Amino acid sequence: MPSRAAVAAFLDRPVIARFLIAVILLNGITLGLETSPALMDRIGGLLQTVDKACLAVFVVEILAKLHAFGLRFFRSGWNLFDFAIIGISLVPAGQVFSVLRALRILRVLRVVSVTPSLRRVIDGLGRALPGMGSVFVLISLIYYIAAVMATKLFGAGFPDWFGDLGASAYSLFQIMTLESWSMGIVRPVMEVYPYAWAFFLPFILMTTFAVMNLIVGLIVNSMQDAASEETREETHAFEAAVMARLDRIEVKLDKRG
Repeated sequence: MPSRAAVAAFLDRPVIARFLIAVILLNGITLGLETSPALMDRIGGLLQTVDKACLAVFVVEILAKLHAFGLRFFRSGWNLFDFAIIGISLVPAGQVFSVLRALRILRVLRVVSVTPSLRRVIDGLGRALPGMGSVFVLISLIYYIAAVMATKLFGAGFPDWFGDLGASAYSLFQIMTLESWSMGIVRPVMEVYPYAWAFFLPFILMTTFAVMNLIVGLIVNSMQDAASEETREETHAFEAAVMARLDRIEVKLDKRG
């Protein structure tokens, strides 16, 4: 059996990463084709064979990582993600587990764990979560205040949209996304309440253009910080490798001298 170091070095090869990405994409296409009854009638056996072959590759990869890293395998969040996805795929088919079997398409998300650029995006989102939490609290307060005001102001005239707190919150969410907000909601309301624009326009400015752009800014800054940190780590690793090589050269020169 190959040593752990040899297996780890083999898994770190770029060609292995490209091969896994190709298998993941092939598996995603296969799972998508399985949703077509016509294709399943014609080539269903082939699609299922390809699906099982892709799953076998993933299982072998997980087993190889377990052999190479041992318990350290479970210290990585990405490894745990891969392990959970493959575990769901191994659930036997049946009525009880039909929902879990439908989650096989989550295997496509494994392309994130094997692609460094996509991992940086996820890392950036994770770094932005603490700051986004404060922004979500702020926008929740704005929503609650606006929903209460909209219910009291427009509930009598438009009970379907603003009849209670839940209906108002949903209508305001539609307005925030700018989905038919003007012709669909605001203009009909203004026909009954001419000065309703004085409520809706500040709400749109605060939520759609201010708070949401603040969330985007937090995510962008976090992604830049993650990329900068990764660049520093790569630089330090390169410098350490260069210094180690220079030390070896110096030792050889001393021996010759």
